[in-house]
Amino acid sequence: MAKRRRGARSAFARRRAETDRFERLVERALDAIPAPFQAALDEIAIVIEDDASDEQLEISGLAPDEALYGLYEGTPRTAWGAESVPFPNKISLFRIPLEEDFPDPEDLADEVRITVIHELAHHLGIDDDRLGELGLD
Repeated sequence: MAKRRRGARSAFARRRAETDRFERLVERALDAIPAPFQAALDEIAIVIEDDASDEQLEISGLAPDEALYGLYEGTPRTAWGAESVPFPNKISLFRIPLEEDFPDPEDLADEVRITVIHELAHHLGIDDDRLGELGLD
């Protein structure tokens, strides 16, 4: 008689459905980036992760019990130069903190959009102070 862990298939299917739903929200947010900034997306890997690593939290100045929604890692366009060695640019979006803090689907979609724009702005050289002035902090 074949055996399997109780709930294993249903848990996997549920997690896959949640991940697929989140990926669609990210795709919608990326598709909504205005045309002048769409080209910048070609310079960045967009990665969906469940949660930030301890190292990513530390880089962001957060404690292990704090949440991070997104993180830009790379060299902002404003720092590019002839003598610079280009590093891979990456935006990580952290699914679990976003879904936990924004259980309403519309609120989650709005926050994913804001997080994508916020992290793309870092790639374009816009710092947190300016993002705060723009209401994207």
